[in-house]
Amino acid sequence: MELTPLVISLQTAGLATVITFFSGIGLALLVLRMNRWQGLADALITLPLVLPPTVVGFFLLLFCGRRSALGTFLLQFDISLVFTWKAAVIAAVAVSLPLMYRTARGAFEQLDGNILNAARTLGVSEWRLIWHVLLPNARSGILAGVVLSFTRALGEFGATIMFAGNIPGVTQTMSTAIYAAVQANDYALAWRWTVIIGCFSLVFVLLLNWWQSRQPRGRGLWN
Repeated sequence: MELTPLVISLQTAGLATVITFFSGIGLALLVLRMNRWQGLADALITLPLVLPPTVVGFFLLLFCGRRSALGTFLLQFDISLVFTWKAAVIAAVAVSLPLMYRTARGAFEQLDGNILNAARTLGVSEWRLIWHVLLPNARSGILAGVVLSFTRALGEFGATIMFAGNIPGVTQTMSTAIYAAVQANDYALAWRWTVIIGCFSLVFVLLLNWWQSRQPRGRGLWN
């Protein structure tokens, strides 16, 4: 069995998770500090989570395709996104970012604001406050967001096949390989890929549960 779809899936999900980690946390902090339009911003960021993945892929084609303003601009530098590995990463980011954003925001909202205010009165800069106070105290929620984002990106299908296609050795992930195998009536191959992707997802979730079970469960900041 050719393992290229497994490699492409892990590379795509890994890079997408790195991107969603920073962008999801950044968006969560930005939205929480908004005085106006917070509800609208939250809805727009969360929208890909509730839309069908094929709709997300269609929007990516509209905004990043060759006929779009961005696509036309990139073509001047001989850069194309559609049906490339970059498109697979973008699709994975689009569908997994809301999970990272929602879990990070939920973790931040549970923190006691007095802790942050006390750090500010001690002269701690906002940058140090984020990295040394906010993130460490919200680590359980953030780790959950990372795992959920990774597993979601690992199993992404709809947006990927719309925007990146199903090109063997280039954009064919395990999910699209399952689709291709079923289309070819090769249910044995489809079953093998299903078991592999299911095992990967299960292992990551079990590791998350194991890690969270070892964390202290006091009242602390979560009064």
